[in-house]
Amino acid sequence: MTSSGPNTSPLSRRPAAGALSATTSEIATAASPPAATQKDLLRIRLPESPASRAGAYYSEVGRRARTIAGVLILSLAALASGPGTANASPLRGNGMWIWYVSQSSGGKLSRIARKAHTHHIDTLYVKSSDGTSAWAQFSRNLVQYFHSRGLRVCAWQFVYGSDPGGEARRGAAAVHKGADCLVIDAESSYEGRYAAADRYVDRLHRLIPHTFPLSLASFPYVDYHPSFPYSVFMGVRAAQYDQPQLYWRTIGTSVAEGFRHTWRYNRIYGRRIFPLGQTYQSPPRRQIRRFRRFANAYHFGGVSWWDWQETSKREWRTLGHPMRRGIHGFDRPNGAFPELSRGARGDIVVSAQERLRRAHLHLPVSGVFRASTRRAVERFQRRHGLAITGAVNRPTWRGLLRYEPVSIDWSRRAARSTKRGTASAPRSATLPTVRREIPSPSSR
Repeated sequence: MTSSGPNTSPLSRRPAAGALSATTSEIATAASPPAATQKDLLRIRLPESPASRAGAYYSEVGRRARTIAGVLILSLAALASGPGTANASPLRGNGMWIWYVSQSSGGKLSRIARKAHTHHIDTLYVKSSDGTSAWAQFSRNLVQYFHSRGLRVCAWQFVYGSDPGGEARRGAAAVHKGADCLVIDAESSYEGRYAAADRYVDRLHRLIPHTFPLSLASFPYVDYHPSFPYSVFMGVRAAQYDQPQLYWRTIGTSVAEGFRHTWRYNRIYGRRIFPLGQTYQSPPRRQIRRFRRFANAYHFGGVSWWDWQETSKREWRTLGHPMRRGIHGFDRPNGAFPELSRGARGDIVVSAQERLRRAHLHLPVSGVFRASTRRAVERFQRRHGLAITGAVNRPTWRGLLRYEPVSIDWSRRAARSTKRGTASAPRSATLPTVRREIPSPSSR
């Protein structure tokens, strides 16, 4: 991948001070007053009725009437937002990633909002921090302005794992500025670092509401990265959504194959998938259209694009064209799962072992499929009336996905590892990367 992708080395650098100050100035001038909260609405008081002066009885009647009116206002506000929106994902629809606000539509928030509406962009993903360094471009005023223009705003942060607690604080700070969701861009720096990933998730979990929308944007081909802690970042207390960076042109594959591979290996984490496509590297517009159609065919419900500043006028028009159909003659391969048998290794095995543990089967979570895992799989298959093969095949995966994975406290294990010999990561955490479908930052 070139130096313009969200996991490239320029993304891991802090923008120049001049760029940030110019952007901050634009945000300050364009910001609108904060919208009223539910608490504000409850404080609304209707004018006093003349009858209320007649005595305590009428005063009480008036008080109750005003309370009912306040409740009605809240109810009408909820209805105005549309049915079912309370539980709808902020990742739904069409999204666009912004690396530098100052290099997107000249840094003018009004122009960004206008262009987003013209091309049917629903969600803006704006970089909020790099490691433990906050980016001033992501501010409460920026979020409020885009909200006033009817756009959702998600923060995304690039994380390394050297200070997971500090990175979690930066993510939480973006949440408290009003972000609609937080995207964790974790890549090669986190490979093998289960304890660091666990510390990040634990700290973030304490700093933000438990139900706040979190997403992981990482490598799309899970099987190529056996030591990456997907099972931690998409664990029980972590990201509810998965945004694999499906840059088919960078990977050197077709759109169809990119979707097939990504779907097969990502679905085992039980998270809703919202693929991240590319407009950088000038992919043919027919491929962008095909990406959108495949996303519809897989029923993903939303896509996003990297990135604003590298999207050409022709690409913008392609993104903005209505696209509701899928691929003629194509049905989502619901039976596609990776098969695991003795000798399999990697985080996929970790995920299967955690689910087996939840099903009250005793086995180590090692990321390596050995005899103990085979015996546990056989017991699981016997209990659920499945063919006893000892391998995690399609019917077995479907059974396992009914169980939440257990949460392994890798950070606590790391603290005890030197004293008791406890493993601070699964054995698979030492495995090398099979192939970097998206090159490492140093080689881009």
